Amino acid sequence: MQFGYAEKRSSYAEQDSSSGAWYAIQTHPRHERVVAIELQIRGVSTFLPLVREVHRWSDRRKTVELPLFSSYVFVHLAATTEARARVLRSGGVLRFVGQHAGGTPIPDEQIESVKMLVAKNLPCVNHPFLNTGQRVRIRGGALDGLEGIFRSQNGEDALVVSLDAIQRSLAIQIKGYDIEIV
Repeated sequence: MQFGYAEKRSSYAEQDSSSGAWYAIQTHPRHERVVAIELQIRGVSTFLPLVREVHRWSDRRKTVELPLFSSYVFVHLAATTEARARVLRSGGVLRFVGQHAGGTPIPDEQIESVKMLVAKNLPCVNHPFLNTGQRVRIRGGALDGLEGIFRSQNGEDALVVSLDAIQRSLAIQIKGYDIEIV
């Protein structure tokens, strides 16, 4: 699997987004490229992380580029009603992603991290988003099937197993284990 990304800034977008922030927009399924191109034409800076995969059919093999996050494109723009309206008027755009109708800004560091992973062709796969406190189960290995509460502290991930009757808990380091949300 190889990675790449499509990012484009127009001169208008540079003016518009110099004081702006990154936002995720949700698109219709398989419309990510069309949306990114249309937004670039409208002067909006976009970021579409792509992954190269080899698809095999019975008669051939072909390398295809697919979005790393299906149905999402990232846009960098000022937090103005005009800028958001320009994005929402584009064909294929469903909505800004976040707790507010205008979307939730994404920290530059998070976007830069994705850009770095994509640029360095590091192997990665989509993983369910985990919040500290979620109930999870270990998949595979010596601890297969073990359930507990996910905890992340100082970059160390752990599984907390609690015994309610005696009000005691054990924390187990889960580095290297695959986990799933229960």
